[in-house]
Amino acid sequence: MSQAGKNLKYLRKLRGWTQEEFAAKLGIKRSLVGAYEEERAEPRLDVLQSLSEMFNVTLDELLLEDLAYQKGSDYLSRRRQMKLASSDRNLIHFVPVKAAAGYLSGYADEEFIDELNTFTLPMIKGGNCRAFEIVGDSMLPTPSGSVIVGEKAESLDGVKNNSACIVITNNEGIVYKRVVKNNRSTAKVTLVSDNPTFQPYQIYKDDILELWEAKAVIQKVSDQRQWDVASLANLVSSLQDQVSTIKKKLN
Repeated sequence: MSQAGKNLKYLRKLRGWTQEEFAAKLGIKRSLVGAYEEERAEPRLDVLQSLSEMFNVTLDELLLEDLAYQKGSDYLSRRRQMKLASSDRNLIHFVPVKAAAGYLSGYADEEFIDELNTFTLPMIKGGNCRAFEIVGDSMLPTPSGSVIVGEKAESLDGVKNNSACIVITNNEGIVYKRVVKNNRSTAKVTLVSDNPTFQPYQIYKDDILELWEAKAVIQKVSDQRQWDVASLANLVSSLQDQVSTIKKKLN
C-alpha cells in the first residue's frame, strides 16, 4: 500500500486542521478523510493533486515517501508536548457547529479533542473548560451563533438547580438549556429554554454523555439584542408562568 494516507494525515496535522476543516479544503466528505488516514481506502487522484498543490509536494513524494520522516518525524510529538506544557495557561478547546456531529462520536477520543482549535480567556481560571457554538433562538436573549464556555460537571449532583448548561446526549445532540432537577423523579431532568416560546422537556439522566456548566458567553456586539421595558416585563411574566407550571409538575 502507498504512503498516501499516512502522508495525508501528517500534512493535515502539520497545519493543525481538523478532519472537518481539511475535508472542506479538499472538497470531500469528512468520512473520506478518516478512511484515507486509517488506510481503509486510497486517496483519489484529484485529492492527491489537490494535496500536491496545497503543500508543494510531488505525487511521487505523496505516494512513495514518508513525509513525516523526511521533514522531521518529531514535529507532531513536539506539537503535542507544547500543548501539554501549555495546560497551565487554561487552554479552552472550541467545538464549532460544523464539528458538532463529529464531537458526539469523538468526545472521549483524546486525538479528536487534540485536533480542536484552542484559545484562552483571562476571566476563566483553572478547571476543565470547553467552548461550544450554539444555534437557534431557544436561549434568547443569548443569540444564535454565540459561544458558550462551560466547565465540565462530573455529575448532576455538582450542578446547581436551574443552571445554564451545555447538555450532550445521543438523542438531542449538543443543546444549551437550563437544567432543572425533578424532585419527583430520580431518573429524569427537565431542560428549560430562556425563551418562553420554547416548551420545557424531560430527558433521562442516563442519556447524558457530558454536562458543561456555563461560565461565560461570547457573542458579537452587533448580535446583542436590545430589550425595551415592555418586552422585558412580558419575558419576566412568561418565565414566572413557566416556573409555576414546572413547580406544579414537580410537586
